[in-house]
Amino acid sequence: MPINVPIILTWLRIAMIPLVVGLFYLPESWISVPTRDTFAAWAFIIAALTDWFDGWLARRWNQTSAFGAFLDPVADKLMVCAALIVLLDLSRVDAFISLIIIGREITISALREWMAKIGASASVAVHRLGKFKTAAQMVAIPCLLYNQPVYGVSTKMLGDVLIIVAAVLTVWSMLYYLQRAWPAIREKAM
Repeated sequence: MPINVPIILTWLRIAMIPLVVGLFYLPESWISVPTRDTFAAWAFIIAALTDWFDGWLARRWNQTSAFGAFLDPVADKLMVCAALIVLLDLSRVDAFISLIIIGREITISALREWMAKIGASASVAVHRLGKFKTAAQMVAIPCLLYNQPVYGVSTKMLGDVLIIVAAVLTVWSMLYYLQRAWPAIREKAM
């Protein structure tokens, strides 16, 4: 396993997951709800920024690796799924929305694994639809974690709208990837 700054940042993102989740288990006598929500939102934002930064550094410093390419999306999916479960527990996101997003992540991960096994991983390479979906999620989730107005703007309302946009893009991108993969799946399944 290579050790470099991009991979360390990815491991840091994974390590931040228990921090974000753990904040919601602290008693209110230890930390107020607005403070807890603020810390959780900022921790998620920092973790999300490491996602962009580690990829940028890996490409810039020519430190890309097969392990990094594997670990990065795993870290993203763990972070998003953990945050969605916390938000679901807090009744800040609908169960159906969470199921759509988490189900898509599992489906596409399995699809990519299968496509890699049959030598057709290029057909399910990351597409801009997936990038837009990720961007909508990465803005919606901290808004919903924070759940307080900012300069009179409701982060809850903004988060609600963006998580619905993310869910729509989630289904759309999943259908896109499945359509792209279907010919190879059909050929190899015969």
